[in-house]
Amino acid sequence: MSQKALFLKHVGQTSPFPTMLEIEKAEGIYLYDTSGKRYIDAIAGICVSALGHSHPRIVKAIQDQAATYLHPMVYGEFILSPQVKYAKLLADQLPESLNCVFYTNSGSEAVEGAMKLAKRYTGRHEIIACKGAYHGSTNGAMSLMSEMKYKSGYYPLMPGIRYIDFNKIEDLDKITKQTACVFTEPIQAAPGIRIGEEAYLKALRKRCDETGTLLIFDEIQVGFGRTGSLFAFEKYGVVPDVLLLAKALGGTLPLGAMIADRNILEVLSKNPILGFISTFGGHPLSCAAGQAMLEVLLEEQLIEQVEAKSIRLQNWFKHPRIKAVRAAGLLMAVDFGEEEFALKVLNLCTEKGLITDFFLFNERCIRIAPPLNITEEEIDELAKLLLEIINLADQ
Repeated sequence: MSQKALFLKHVGQTSPFPTMLEIEKAEGIYLYDTSGKRYIDAIAGICVSALGHSHPRIVKAIQDQAATYLHPMVYGEFILSPQVKYAKLLADQLPESLNCVFYTNSGSEAVEGAMKLAKRYTGRHEIIACKGAYHGSTNGAMSLMSEMKYKSGYYPLMPGIRYIDFNKIEDLDKITKQTACVFTEPIQAAPGIRIGEEAYLKALRKRCDETGTLLIFDEIQVGFGRTGSLFAFEKYGVVPDVLLLAKALGGTLPLGAMIADRNILEVLSKNPILGFISTFGGHPLSCAAGQAMLEVLLEEQLIEQVEAKSIRLQNWFKHPRIKAVRAAGLLMAVDFGEEEFALKVLNLCTEKGLITDFFLFNERCIRIAPPLNITEEEIDELAKLLLEIINLADQ
C-alpha cells in the first residue's frame, strides 16, 4: 500500500478532506513534498514555527539534549536543567508577578490546568469566557467556546461557564465575586483577527481586581513576537494573573505552560498534593528547543522587525477581491467577503505551492502568519504568489 493509503487507514483523521501533502523535508519558510515540489509555509504550522523549519540553533539544541537525556521522570519531580533554564529565561522577560512556570504538554492542557487553578485558588466555580474565543478542543477548553458549530456534538460540557462580549465594557458587570476567573485572548484569532481595545482590557483588569477574580490571558497563538511585542499584553500595559503559552513555546516541539505568581501556582501542590500533573509536561527536548528559539528571537531582534514586515506584506494585499486585511503584526486575515471565493483561493493555494488556512469562525478569510524570520525577498515572493492565485480564482 502507498504511504497515503496507509495514512488514511491507520492515522486518525480530523476532517474528511485532509490536504494529503506528503512532506519529505522542510527548511526555512519552505516545505518540500516527495515529488520535490516546494511550498511556501505562510502560516508557520499555525504559529508554531516562529523561526521556520529546521533552524540550525534549534536543531543543535535538540541534538545536544537528545544525547544527554530525554524523559527521566514525570513533570515536577526531578530538577531538570532544560526546564529550569527555560523557566528562568521566560521569567526574566516577564513582569515580576509572572515569575513561576508550570509546564504542560499543550495549549489545551494549559487551559485545563488554568481552570483548575482558578477554582482552587479562589474557591469559586463560575468561569467567564469571551464570545468568539478559541481555547482548545479538550472537554473543558471546548466548554469555553461560545460558538456551537464545533461543540454541539459533545454535550454535556462543563457547567458554570458564562460568556461576555469581547471589547464590550458594559458586559464587565457580569463579572462578580462568584467568578473564579475570566479567560480572554488579547487578540482573538478564530473570528479572523479581532484586536482587543486598550480601554476594554484595562477595564477588564480593573473589574477583576474589584471582584477578586483571576484574569487569564491566553497567548497560545499570539505570543512570542507574533504581534510585534514578545507578548501581546505588553502593548496594553495590562498584566494578567495567569499567562497561557504553547505553540511557538516549544521551538516546534510540543510544549505548553501556565505562568503566574508562585503564590498562586503553589495551591496546586498541596491540600491535596498533585492537584495537576502532567507526564510529559516540560519535556527536556521541548524545553531545550524552546529556549533556543527564544534566544534567537531576542538576540537577532526579530520581534522589532515584525511591524515593518507586516506593513510590507499588507502593502501588497491590494486587489478588488480583497475586502479587508486585519493584522496584528505577522498574524493577519485576508478577507474576501464571501466563503465560496475564499475556499476557491484556499484550494488553489495548495495546488500552486502556498500553505495557508481559514479561520475557525470566519471562513470568508484566509490566514497569513509566516515565520518571524521571513526575509523581505521571501515576503515579496509570498505576496506575489497569493495575488497570482487570487487572479486565477477570479477567472
